[in-house]
Amino acid sequence: MKKVLFLAEAEEEMNEAALFYDTRSSGLGREFLSAIEKGIVEIVRQPEIYPVQRNGIRRRLVRRFPYGILFRDEGEHILVIAVMHLHRVPNYWRHRISEP
Repeated sequence: MKKVLFLAEAEEEMNEAALFYDTRSSGLGREFLSAIEKGIVEIVRQPEIYPVQRNGIRRRLVRRFPYGILFRDEGEHILVIAVMHLHRVPNYWRHRISEP
């Protein structure tokens, strides 16, 4: 099974979102993290089925929450670039990767 690596910014986004959801309803943050985990499992299983956003970066939508997991399959591992809220500024994450 491929290893999954998170950029520090992506991990921070994920954790901040979980904390936010917990302030809305007890346990909702845990449900958010569970949805992210399920998404990561599916990404590892079949990374190529998710649409390319740009330069090999793919996006998997998160069920129940308005988030997308942006990732790149780097052969030996999956690199998670962002855990992105879908109703906020698009492309804010582009500086995190080098583009050709």
